[in-house]
Amino acid sequence: MLTEAVTHYHDLLSDADLAGSSLRMLDEGLERSKLIFGGRRLSPYLRPHFVTEEDFARIVRVCETVWGAIEKVKDAAVGNDALLSELGLTQIERKLVLIDPVYRAVSPTARLDSFLTDEAYSFVELNGESPAGIAYADAAFEIFEELPVMKRFAETYRVRRFEGRPLMLKLLLDCHEEFLGRKPEQPPQIAIVDLKGMPTLKEFELFREYFEGEGNPSIIASPDELEFSGGRLRAGTFEIDIVYKRLLVNEYLPVMNEHPALLDAYRARAVCMVNSFRSKLIHKKALFAVLTDARYASYFTSEEQSAITAHVPWTRRVRAEKSDYLGKEIDLLQFISDRRDRLVLKPNDDYGGHGIYIGWNIDEIGWDEAIHNALANGDYLVQERVPTAREVFPALTADGEINFVEQLVDLDPMLFNGKVGSAFTRLSSNELANVTAGGGMVPTFVISKR
Repeated sequence: MLTEAVTHYHDLLSDADLAGSSLRMLDEGLERSKLIFGGRRLSPYLRPHFVTEEDFARIVRVCETVWGAIEKVKDAAVGNDALLSELGLTQIERKLVLIDPVYRAVSPTARLDSFLTDEAYSFVELNGESPAGIAYADAAFEIFEELPVMKRFAETYRVRRFEGRPLMLKLLLDCHEEFLGRKPEQPPQIAIVDLKGMPTLKEFELFREYFEGEGNPSIIASPDELEFSGGRLRAGTFEIDIVYKRLLVNEYLPVMNEHPALLDAYRARAVCMVNSFRSKLIHKKALFAVLTDARYASYFTSEEQSAITAHVPWTRRVRAEKSDYLGKEIDLLQFISDRRDRLVLKPNDDYGGHGIYIGWNIDEIGWDEAIHNALANGDYLVQERVPTAREVFPALTADGEINFVEQLVDLDPMLFNGKVGSAFTRLSSNELANVTAGGGMVPTFVISKR
């Protein structure tokens, strides 16, 4: 059904008037809704990504099952030095992780980056610290569902969209209520906190508008604008009850001593912070090394073990040691050297596609150098290649033309307190489907035949 649906949508675009009016409406909507990332269109395509109801039901089951296993890694890791070392946490990160956020969830909001093909559904990594895209996706849904071509498409197929901002606000309020141990007397005031000048500022503005429209006073602030005194965290005269932390720990550490108010308020339990510093536990890409290592299998139920085996790629820290692969002992460095066509090397704690070596895209000399660099860095992972998804999309050129081009399709389900509540898709012409690295995004609609 999916192939027929995509073909039908593309056939609709052969109507020049329908395509033209849809393109004009798309551009107007992107500008109006601030769907701009780093000064460029965030959705430079004239078709959303479609997933069938049957496939999405499977995605939900898999994501939520694997999430149950991830929570168990968190439970085991807090206070366990050996497991913290396996995950690659630094000494300062360990101190931050030990601070109790006063709610149970390790990462109330998270994003699992994945590929869905006809044969497999595979995760690539988890963003458990500060996942972007929720508000962008909502705005994109609103734009795309009103396009003339989508309205024509909906005459033949049922389409279902998501709304992430209501789920995000509910999550913040639920965490705050758990933090307080009671319902607050007044609507809590929310600060969206990140460094100044981040390319995601437009998304913060979308969140602020939504939060305030729902009766929760909100502000966008940076760490240098925060003050902690008299038991209250403030940005100017704005008193903060909830910090929606979009600030990454790696970005906060260099300025933490100079601007300690956020940490001081969090440590004093004067503010509910979502996601907390504890989310660093599972944001480390070495999480997948723990999930796929037989030494830790006893943490998980048989159902979770089956889901991990089927959907989480084999991953290990890059070290000179013996390891295992499919139940057999291996010399890890020799294994990495011999399997260049099936492996990726990536830093344990970075984003935006930085520092990634894709084995099948470089020669043997380049791969040997990559292994050397990974060992010298001391905090690199090796991960097995997974089946990637590719589809043809109508991409928009700078002068407004439509070109049908094949794109890598990275499907990103969003989890809210462990439940899948939204999703969007990142598209790219290269192996890194990453908006920071130059890719684009489209909303993900779930479809069925009328």
